[in-house]
Amino acid sequence: MTVTELVSYEDALAAYDPVMGLEVHVELGTTTKMFCGCSTALGAEANAQTCPTCLGLPGSLPVVNETGVESAIKIGLALNCEIAEWCRFARKNYFYPDMPKNFQTSQYDEPIAFNGYLDVEIDGGEVFRVEIERAHMEEDTGKSTHIGGATGRIHGAQHSLLDYNRAGIPLIEIVTKPIEGAGDRAPEVAKAYVAELRELIKALGVSEARMEMGQMRCDVNLSLRPHGADKFGTRSETKNVNSLRSVERAARFEIQRQAAVLGGGGTVIQETRHFHEEDGSTTPGRVKEEAEDYRYFPEPDLVPVAPSREWVEELRGVLPELPRVRRTRLREEWGISAHEMQSVLNAGAIDLITATIDAGADAASARKWWMGELARRANEDGVDLASLPITPVQVARVCALVAEGSLNDKLARQVIEGVLAGEGDPDAVVQARGLKVVSDEGALGAAVDEAIAGNAAIADKIRGGKVAAAGALVGAVMKATRGQADAARVRELILEKLGVQG
Repeated sequence: MTVTELVSYEDALAAYDPVMGLEVHVELGTTTKMFCGCSTALGAEANAQTCPTCLGLPGSLPVVNETGVESAIKIGLALNCEIAEWCRFARKNYFYPDMPKNFQTSQYDEPIAFNGYLDVEIDGGEVFRVEIERAHMEEDTGKSTHIGGATGRIHGAQHSLLDYNRAGIPLIEIVTKPIEGAGDRAPEVAKAYVAELRELIKALGVSEARMEMGQMRCDVNLSLRPHGADKFGTRSETKNVNSLRSVERAARFEIQRQAAVLGGGGTVIQETRHFHEEDGSTTPGRVKEEAEDYRYFPEPDLVPVAPSREWVEELRGVLPELPRVRRTRLREEWGISAHEMQSVLNAGAIDLITATIDAGADAASARKWWMGELARRANEDGVDLASLPITPVQVARVCALVAEGSLNDKLARQVIEGVLAGEGDPDAVVQARGLKVVSDEGALGAAVDEAIAGNAAIADKIRGGKVAAAGALVGAVMKATRGQADAARVRELILEKLGVQG
């Protein structure tokens, strides 16, 4: 593969302003497809969930999925868009083997939602407003699997297989207006926008928006223009980027690549590009079509969509608390900084912490365990926090056992380890492993006496006023009790027995 020339990121930004446009496709979580009654369930045998309509057979007629329209309106409202009083579908004509009709039923000049915005927060607390051009309804394509070859792409493949189960699944495409003025933070803004949009989509309940499963994917359009120029540069479109980190990396790479092309006297080609996870690079796809190349015309088999204002307002009234508003409220309730809340968001822990609090834990304890021990374990195992085999109710029980003095932090970590290992709920792990804190005063007193007797020189230092030396005796008692003593109570007993004020 040809090595792509790059300039440093700093040199690129010294000469050019990046302008971005982000197109995000969201696969809706409807039970049936957008224009027919075929199931959208995952895992079926290839081509088992098809019918004459989604295969585009002669004489078949589409019918619009009402839930798909409702989801589109909810997304539009949440993005502060205007909702069209009347809109219609169009045929977007192009030949791809994974599009069995040879056209995509989409919306062109009459989208259902338009002129909106989404405020996103980037590191440091700066809020950046991303303006939304449109959100429109369309259908997904089928899936091509290329057999043979080294890259998994059609080039070099021996043959290809087509599965049309996905063809016709409802999509919402959300298109931003040109994003200007982000400067060197443009890749960060792109990542933050897609992250905020994903949280919003999940909060609305219209899709799980799992990027790794293709339920949400982003096309990153990027161009450069010299400082002081008004005209946009020629854009590239990096297709189907499917993780937040990759959105940021794709934007950064294109800034460096295009700056190298322009700086060397070359011309940026308007084309689609493929993103490569392994090294964060992009490579050419195809020369990008213009809108007229698709020969759009109104879909003759579908009546226009004309949502009543009463229905739109009814849907506006049932919108959930939106993610940014919710985070602000929770941050105030939990008493944490914007930076700390950003860390919680990045870890995917907001819902887990909230559920743990709802199960009876205090906010500080819930956040401590999810962002500490459990985040460490998730990182070690290479999984999301939510994938760990422990529930918010179980974490809340650990918090309760610590609060009542039955566990200290060291023992609590062992209890969590046991729950993660499948040994049962926290109480069962405590019982099976014998992990309760030693609270019997007689047993503690005996352990303290033994520590003092075995460390006479340290005891003399403490009597002489060096109270800090008590830590060594506390350590000796904790070792003798296998970490099951209350360290604070042990220290009190040591000072009492040595006649020293703490």
